[in-house]
Amino acid sequence: MSVIVRRGRSEEEIPEWKKRVVAELAELFRKYPVIGIADLTGMPTAQLQKIRKKFRRNVYFKVAKKRLILRAIERAGLEKEKFESYLQGSIMLLFTDMNPFRLARMIESEKIPVSAKPGQVADREIVIPEGDTGLQPGPILSTFGKLRIPYEIRKGTIYVKKDTVVAKPGDVISADLAGLLQNLGIQPFEVSLKIVAVYDRGVIIPRDELFVDLDAFKADVAEAAKAAILAAAELGLLFVPEALEIALTKAAAEARSVIAEAAILTPDTAEEAIAGALAREAALIAALGDKAAELGLEAPVAAAAPAAPAEEAGEEESKEEEEKEEEEGEVDIGEGLGGLFGF
Repeated sequence: MSVIVRRGRSEEEIPEWKKRVVAELAELFRKYPVIGIADLTGMPTAQLQKIRKKFRRNVYFKVAKKRLILRAIERAGLEKEKFESYLQGSIMLLFTDMNPFRLARMIESEKIPVSAKPGQVADREIVIPEGDTGLQPGPILSTFGKLRIPYEIRKGTIYVKKDTVVAKPGDVISADLAGLLQNLGIQPFEVSLKIVAVYDRGVIIPRDELFVDLDAFKADVAEAAKAAILAAAELGLLFVPEALEIALTKAAAEARSVIAEAAILTPDTAEEAIAGALAREAALIAALGDKAAELGLEAPVAAAAPAAPAEEAGEEESKEEEEKEEEEGEVDIGEGLGGLFGF
């Protein structure tokens, strides 16, 4: 059965193969939630087949004309307006269940080497390596001469005497160079499928939103997570483990500060309290200036006690033992500080 389509005053019959293509595409649009749109411009058939073969387990590839694609989109119940502006030139559709961002990166990361063509612009340095080319001497020697490639004849073949740069980034590939590279089996260029956009469950994601800077994105996420944890700690959301840890640390520091200000001596706060008292005393004496000397006040100085003379060592030790016996049962603040500061 044929289908009649009216175009103004004329009529044309749609061939059966077109109807089959539309039906197949419509079914694919209904089946897969993610559809990539790729530009085939400049993609050699052989390289395209390699890409299709590599990803055939995850992606179903389909090439079709724009008119048939739009007809299939309508038949599948989708909005063709979302697709229309991206279906330009030679197009391939990629049907998959994959994440759209992963799909785009996976496809474009597959670089296929291709031969150079006259008129192409080199995007990297092209080098003819030292070694036997396997080429027989003949007219091709003139090409070696034009390109200033040092060579000699060894055992009946052309031998390149050293690595030679024949093109730098930005250079235009000449016909002579393109032919020589092809004869040597050197493929200096790479091609990949260019993803134009990806349709994901009703949303079209254009190319410029598919390829984001992952390192910058990770840094932004880490910074946002840090800010969220700090906010949770400030709000007292202690069910967040990281926020609870920050809140406890802050509370402990504030408690120690209050204890030190109140001059309550504990093994954990004694050193801080004493240091604070000495600092306040020194500040007061400094503020009094000459008046401090009149009042007999001197700034506190932390100094080590002088060593006892050798002949008095025994006497000092005896006194220390007596004092130690008298002080039994008293709190050893120094020992507490050692536990706090690790000495």
